[in-house]
Amino acid sequence: MSSYEKDGIKQIDKDSLKDLLSKKDRNQIVLDVRELEEYVSGHIPGVPLVPMHSIPNLLDGFDKDKEYVFVCRSGNRSQNVSLFMKEQGFHNVANYDGGMLAWDGDTSKGEGTHIQTFEELKNFKA
Repeated sequence: MSSYEKDGIKQIDKDSLKDLLSKKDRNQIVLDVRELEEYVSGHIPGVPLVPMHSIPNLLDGFDKDKEYVFVCRSGNRSQNVSLFMKEQGFHNVANYDGGMLAWDGDTSKGEGTHIQTFEELKNFKA
C-alpha cells in the first residue's frame, strides 16, 4: 500500500484506495465527506456520504477500533476531517490524497447511502 504522512495523517493514493475497497474489510471504512449535491453528481460505489459538517454530531457512531479513510473532491476537506478525528482521539484515520479529482475508478450517480445518524454509522457494513 503506497502511503505517506502529512501533518501526522496517513495519506493514501488511488491504487491503495482501490485495493482497500476490493478487500471489503469491515474494519476499514471509507467515507465521502463532501456535500450532498457533490456526492449525487458522482461518488465511489459503496462509499457512503457523511458530510463534513455532520461529523461532530456523529462522533458516537465512530468506532476507535476501525480505520476510517475520508474522501472529498480534492483531498483538503478530508484531510481536515482526519485531523479533527485525530484530535477527538481517533488515531486510525487516513486521507485519500487527491480526492475525487484524482479518482479514475468506477463512479455512481444519485443518492447512494447518506448516513445521517450515529446509529446508521455504527451499523454501517462496508
